[in-house]
Amino acid sequence: QVQLVESGGGLVQAGGSLRLSCAVSGSFFSINAMGWYRQAPGNERELVAIIPSGGSTNYADSVKGRFTISRDNAKNTVFLQMNSLKPEDTAVYYCNADVIRISGKVQKYWGQGTQVTVSS
Repeated sequence: QVQLVESGGGLVQAGGSLRLSCAVSGSFFSINAMGWYRQAPGNERELVAIIPSGGSTNYADSVKGRFTISRDNAKNTVFLQMNSLKPEDTAVYYCNADVIRISGKVQKYWGQGTQVTVSS
């Protein structure tokens, strides 16, 4: 069983910062790409940032220059540093990981979501 547990959401004023964390636990071989998505009320879930196991990161245009994704492979954890937050960043944030099972099968897992609320 593979689990993703997120932490770090909360309420912050516009211009403030938050750091989200997502730890992957369970039995697996390794992790390919890890990413963060968000979903605001009435909207579809959208990609925020993604970081492969090797190579360059990718960001949504709306967060470029403000958000930074990183990962600690030794701890199977992905982070999202969010600076200069805006009210339009308010959403439930979900982490995602493409996990290589011991069987060799690649399976996508999601965290439970963490609420980020930015007040104006």
